[in-house]
Amino acid sequence: MATALAIVLVFVGCCSNVVSLELLVRQFPGCGNIVTFAQFLFIALEGFIFHSNFGRKKPTIPIRNYVIMVTMFFTVSVINNYALNFNIAMPLHMIFRSGSLIANMILGIIILKKRYSASKYLSIVLISAGIFICTIMSAKQVNVEAEGSGDQGFYTLVRWLIGIAMLTFALLMSARMGIFQETLYKQYGKHSKEALFYNHFLPLPGFLLLSTDIYQHCIHFSQSAPAVVPVVGVSVPIMWLYLLINVITQYVCIRGVFVLTTECASLTVTLVVTLRKFLSLIFSIMYFQNPFTTWHWVGTGVVFLGTLLYTEVWSSMRSALRGPSVKEKKAE
Repeated sequence: MATALAIVLVFVGCCSNVVSLELLVRQFPGCGNIVTFAQFLFIALEGFIFHSNFGRKKPTIPIRNYVIMVTMFFTVSVINNYALNFNIAMPLHMIFRSGSLIANMILGIIILKKRYSASKYLSIVLISAGIFICTIMSAKQVNVEAEGSGDQGFYTLVRWLIGIAMLTFALLMSARMGIFQETLYKQYGKHSKEALFYNHFLPLPGFLLLSTDIYQHCIHFSQSAPAVVPVVGVSVPIMWLYLLINVITQYVCIRGVFVLTTECASLTVTLVVTLRKFLSLIFSIMYFQNPFTTWHWVGTGVVFLGTLLYTEVWSSMRSALRGPSVKEKKAE
């Protein structure tokens, strides 16, 4: 029952979060900082009340380790959201972030000296090829939009390349954070609720560096068209309503993933998250009519095929299907 509920939370929460984020970004492409701040503040307040018991509960993992982890987590979150301000379309943003397995494998080989099976290397080649196809097709679209506009067109392309560089850096930083987190968990044990709280609470002072941008977007949000909140019947600027929905759905998504990690095997978690990304991508393309060519579909299919190959879903399904027949033969 808990597993089914967690899967529902992941799909509903994460897909709704993508929709609300795109609604925000379409109105104000540079609103990534205020979105990140609102998410961090909400999750930090919830953890401060329900996990740390208003600061009275001491952390199991030393704070100095959380400071390192939080620095990386804060950097990844801000850069990923801020990259949307550099002509990065939401579908490409989601596809690019699906390449986390590539970064994890590369850093795992370099830092942890890991070795992988041939199927793992094949899956990484497929994911890399899929992301490369989608990126090239998106670059062509940017070039077409920029043609005939002279210096402005060149400026648009440069901004897009900066956005791609930011996503690449965030991908590698996220993988490095995962390795660091894995090392901490081996030493101190898994404390996911504690990590969730400190990863969102400790970075809050860092948003002072972004306070001017956040304040400007607060003004823009307050000047947006009014909308009536269902049930309550109160009229509020629609951008604040979108932001509230985004923050709540982000929390639901994270909580769902947390329950899954405690109730299911890592393979199940990876499969559910991968399917969620795919559905979010499809919905974003269909509902918002984002430009998506045949080659984009090919690249997307290759990325998710590589992801499923990496998680060994096919072999697990074959084993599950062969299970009954094997047991019957042994019984005879």
